[in-house]
Amino acid sequence: MEKSKTCKQNAYQQYSIQDFDSYDCLKLSKRFYLALLFILRGYIVWLMSVTNMRDRVSIIQWVYPETSLFYLSLFSGLLGLFVLLIISLRRPDAHHWVQWSWQRSRMFIVLALLFDLLTHTIGYFYWQLSSIPWLISQAFITVTLIVICYNSERLNLNLQEFPQKLPEK
Repeated sequence: MEKSKTCKQNAYQQYSIQDFDSYDCLKLSKRFYLALLFILRGYIVWLMSVTNMRDRVSIIQWVYPETSLFYLSLFSGLLGLFVLLIISLRRPDAHHWVQWSWQRSRMFIVLALLFDLLTHTIGYFYWQLSSIPWLISQAFITVTLIVICYNSERLNLNLQEFPQKLPEK
């Protein structure tokens, strides 16, 4: 028991006070946000195109030459939106399902990455919507992000913590 407590304390030694949020939880890993950005790239492109007042479609057409690829990206990003919802609801006294989902958010991210790769692979083989170099680069990015998600010590600590109410000072 004493050894596990010491190991847990040692896990936080490398972090400064600026690395913690107002609930004394370690701020979320930038790697987690990077994976989330990749999953949500269709929605990011969509938001950029909506804010473009001159030509609302040109950004989407530039990033996604095939409209179907854009829709597939939006569809595969739905799980990423769920993780974003969990992050926004992650606070003290959150519902039990939020706490349960937070502990499994890495699994949701990995499933979203794999589903995104699967949709683009299906898009290539059935509808010839993308090219082999794009598919290979997406597979490389997906595998890299999955490895990063599982090798990140900070993300492991993030998933173990959940905000608790702090006593008034």
